[in-house]
Amino acid sequence: MSSTDPPISQQEIIATYRQLTSEMQSLIQQLTKAEMERNEHRLVEETLEPMDPERRAFRLVGGVLVERTVREVLPSVKENRVNYDATHYYRKLDTLTKHIEEKLEVKRKETLAWKAKYNIKTQEEIDAAQKQ
Repeated sequence: MSSTDPPISQQEIIATYRQLTSEMQSLIQQLTKAEMERNEHRLVEETLEPMDPERRAFRLVGGVLVERTVREVLPSVKENRVNYDATHYYRKLDTLTKHIEEKLEVKRKETLAWKAKYNIKTQEEIDAAQKQ
């Protein structure tokens, strides 16, 4: 804290720390969701690829189950994996995952810096120190 920064109350320090950890949890949830979507799309692709292109396949479109052929469904599944709509803009799932991981790392460092700056200890850290 520089000499020009106004003093921060303990409640503000803790509130900021809780906000940072909450933002980290949100990023972890986004990352988990993107990884699950990517894995689901990959699994469907791997299942459909060896099948006869004329075999019936069903696909959920806007909440409606439609009947198509593997030939019609497979390209759209691949396209959806590549152009998965996450956080309201299009990115490849792999790129999205990497982007979220980078944001999470930045937020983790920010949280650790805040924690170190104000000597914040979690209950688990206090308990572990007492056991030693």
